[in-house]
Amino acid sequence: MLSKIQWDFVGNRRKWYAMSIALIALGLLFTLLPGQGLRLGIDFTGGLYLDIRFEQAPDVSQVREILGALDLEQSVVQRSAESIIIRTPPVDAAGRDALLAGLRAEWPDLELMNLEEVQPVIGQELGGQAVLALAVALLGMIIYITYRFEFKFAIAAIVALFHDALVTLSILAILGVEINSPFVAAVLLIVGYSVNDTIVLFDRIRENVGDRTKEPLPVVVNDSITQMLSRSVNTSATTLLAIGSMLVLGGRTIQDFALALFLGVLAGTYSSIFIASPFWTGWKLAEANRGRSVLGKKATAK
Repeated sequence: MLSKIQWDFVGNRRKWYAMSIALIALGLLFTLLPGQGLRLGIDFTGGLYLDIRFEQAPDVSQVREILGALDLEQSVVQRSAESIIIRTPPVDAAGRDALLAGLRAEWPDLELMNLEEVQPVIGQELGGQAVLALAVALLGMIIYITYRFEFKFAIAAIVALFHDALVTLSILAILGVEINSPFVAAVLLIVGYSVNDTIVLFDRIRENVGDRTKEPLPVVVNDSITQMLSRSVNTSATTLLAIGSMLVLGGRTIQDFALALFLGVLAGTYSSIFIASPFWTGWKLAEANRGRSVLGKKATAK
């Protein structure tokens, strides 16, 4: 069905760019507004880590009620067998004592297995390692795609990856989602997923361009995208179904991770179709126009 749709992906590329830029700008605006935008989690800001054992672990919602009463509703609560792990934002000694008192008032039999202050150094190191890993990955992608295709394809793929990361961050900023270590993992997963879809589409474009040398480049690229549209949408839909299950049925601990991944897959699918290939085509057309312009000037000079 989708393979029969005829859209001018290349001709309308400026519209796709404008929509993405508008969304990214809106996300930046939310980030700059006081009290809005992305919020750094305990991994990056530091806080309190508690490992508590019960005779019978309580429901997580009960623990969250106590945390909410102490203005610690942003805390992360994990349940494991007979234990509850709580990660709170930074609190002073009085806040720590109030939290322990509130928990003991509800569950006098609790046993405090571990309590420690978490320093933001862990998040800073994780962020630094993630940036390094991403830089190495991007360099590897540029080398591989340039070798397999051409340099312009490599740059188009990198542009699409930055688009995916920025769009995902923008939507999360608008929603006010907390940024933590699972989010970093989600971004790295998004990069891998997005580039895979883009490479498959580039392969079809290269094949068609080689076979249809006499046809205009925009026509060939539009046909290539149309041919791969069903494959891209079906693959993404299957992936989103699994991630959506985590998002809806998973616990509070993994919901932010699942949301970032869900948005990233959507952005990656969009960029493969509407950003990467039209960007490459626009670059090739601009290069061809410059070449014709130079030839025209030479002919006029003669």
